[in-house]
Amino acid sequence: MKHKTRIHSGFTLIEAIAAIVVLAVAVPPMLWSIQDSQVSRVAPILASRARWLATEKLEDIIADRHSTTRGYGYVVAANYPAEPSVAGMAGFSRSVSITETGAAMASGGTGYKLVTVTVGWIDARARARSLSLSTVVTDY
Repeated sequence: MKHKTRIHSGFTLIEAIAAIVVLAVAVPPMLWSIQDSQVSRVAPILASRARWLATEKLEDIIADRHSTTRGYGYVVAANYPAEPSVAGMAGFSRSVSITETGAAMASGGTGYKLVTVTVGWIDARARARSLSLSTVVTDY
């Protein structure tokens, strides 16, 4: 009579524990790197939107300056109130500062206005960010 030998297939307890250890060590850093790549991908998009919002407001102000009904005198901070939440762009705020100066742009005077638009937002890492763009409008 022949004895049949049984072949057992499957994992031993040691192999199962080794697989769990390898997965426990390898998976978390892999997930963190995926998350970090997503956050890094979003940062330039948010900065680009902020630049667009600042440019849009500067163009509005320049258009007001050259308007026949508004002109240079209309370009004052009171006519451009802060926007704590920009319509249609959730998470962004925008403010305008206008300083009248002389030709040297460093001291008091008249004839030139330094217009600065600042856009703020919270990035994907929950840090406050801001971007400022400036231009000069003149009375001439």
